[in-house]
Amino acid sequence: MAEPVGADALVFAGVSKVFGAGRARITALDDLSLAIKAGRVTGLLGPDGAGKTTMIRLAAGLLRADRGRVHVLGQNITKTARAVQQRIGYMPQRFGLYEDLTVQENLDLYARLQGLARAGRLARYAELLKLTALGPFRARPAGKLSGGMKQKLGLACALLRIPEFLLLDEPTVGVDPISRRELWHIIAALRAEGVSVLVSTAYLDEAERCDDVVLLDRGRALAQADPAAMESALQGRCFRVTHPTTPRRALQQTLLAQLPVLEARLDATSVHVLLAPDTTPPDITGAAWQGVAARFADVFVDRLHARRPAHARAEATAPATPRESEVVLEVRGLNRFFGDFHAVRDIEFTVKRGEVFGLLGANGAGKTTTFRMLCGLLPASSGSLLVAGQNLLKAPAEARRQIGYVAQKFSLYGTLSVAQNLAFFAAAYGLRGERRGRRLAWAEEEFELGPFQAMNAGDLPLGYKQRLALACALLHEPPILFLDEPTSGVDPLTRSEFWQRINHYAAAGTTVLVTTHFMDEAEYCDHLLLMSLGAALAAGTPAEIRAAAASAENPDPSMEDAFIALIAAHEQTIRRAA
Repeated sequence: MAEPVGADALVFAGVSKVFGAGRARITALDDLSLAIKAGRVTGLLGPDGAGKTTMIRLAAGLLRADRGRVHVLGQNITKTARAVQQRIGYMPQRFGLYEDLTVQENLDLYARLQGLARAGRLARYAELLKLTALGPFRARPAGKLSGGMKQKLGLACALLRIPEFLLLDEPTVGVDPISRRELWHIIAALRAEGVSVLVSTAYLDEAERCDDVVLLDRGRALAQADPAAMESALQGRCFRVTHPTTPRRALQQTLLAQLPVLEARLDATSVHVLLAPDTTPPDITGAAWQGVAARFADVFVDRLHARRPAHARAEATAPATPRESEVVLEVRGLNRFFGDFHAVRDIEFTVKRGEVFGLLGANGAGKTTTFRMLCGLLPASSGSLLVAGQNLLKAPAEARRQIGYVAQKFSLYGTLSVAQNLAFFAAAYGLRGERRGRRLAWAEEEFELGPFQAMNAGDLPLGYKQRLALACALLHEPPILFLDEPTSGVDPLTRSEFWQRINHYAAAGTTVLVTTHFMDEAEYCDHLLLMSLGAALAAGTPAEIRAAAASAENPDPSMEDAFIALIAAHEQTIRRAA
């Protein structure tokens, strides 16, 4: 039976957890004390390394605290872990699935592991397959599911036995907005049934769906409250800024260079600004300032901006001006077959020097396949690919020398040090002599990698892994930079810092192609291509994509609204599960 609403589903009392020994000691939780009420959805947020996953694994009984007590559903989990685990559900960050098994076989395996009686399995399977819309895919191997489908299967496996308390570790990382919306519908349905939910997330808009939010940093709780109460505390410090002649991306960089500005983010038609306490808007000629309500992203930045590195303060940079003669990427009639499956269908677009071009689409839409063909990592079945004047199909080696690539998953050499990874990629790109030394010194200074030179890349914090990957991709000064979901799983401060860098490189003339599931990042792009079922669904500027989705019910849609409306309308004949 679920705990009554108002009781504590989870209590941490003076909990500390340390990993490693000697100089390698990492304090994940530091004398953490908090209580989470039953019958509510509690969001767990914080920067990379804040202790979110450690906290959830302690609550699941998968780790033991070094000091302090953890009580789950009124029981000391250290003494009664097995009994408590029969009453909770847990979904780890990376699905916890067996990819060689089908959807049905994964359900069967988890049903046996959880001791679910055979008599009740078929009915429970039917409920979960309907809830997650995975019914048509029960015979498909888990490894061949899209990211969103894997997330929902992982959640179904955690829900085979209806839990009193559900622990979700970043369940929406790497999935598209439609899949995120579907997952939150499932969470809302569970809450309505009285299930307590603790969910960690990197999406700050998801905090606003929660009843309470716990904000962690360096293993300590910075705040715990209703997200609306946290936002109201910032009244009078948030503004919508527009300028009649300055493009939004350039206006954002100008604003970030002003000392009173803690954060500046692109909106549909303006820049959203958070000012430091007790300051007034800086005087920027021609800029119009309008007070607006705070968002949870503002709360996050306000509480954690002191952690932002000194170099993150942007310098205003004039954007590059693309010209018709400066096309650096031309794609015509691009197709890719996997056997009889037509994964990418007749994709066409051009990208000019200094542009930021975004590829959007639901999980399984063909974005990554397209991206891999553009980078020369996967041969096209047919079509034309010109990269900086080089034909990628006829001269792939020469074309690939024009490209820098940051993969969706960290793909550097984890057992090599930072210095060794940089040296390896310098050699791979043919850097020699004075230029090699100059570029290695640039990478160390630009990305502040000096203190980590001797550390293995696999041991770096996630934000520094991202910096190292970007440094390696840019060592040979490529005219084109490919970024495949580069900010998936990283915290909002790291994302903001990353996009400041990308804006700077684009302003200097580097062409950037990016895939992302963060719809606010789509606003950073000059042009977008929205893919669905392997084909181009819509193309244009962010404003044109939003306009294509406008309706009488929603005349001024956000980019996320537009994404969901356009994709859902195109795929309405398919029972979506991606």
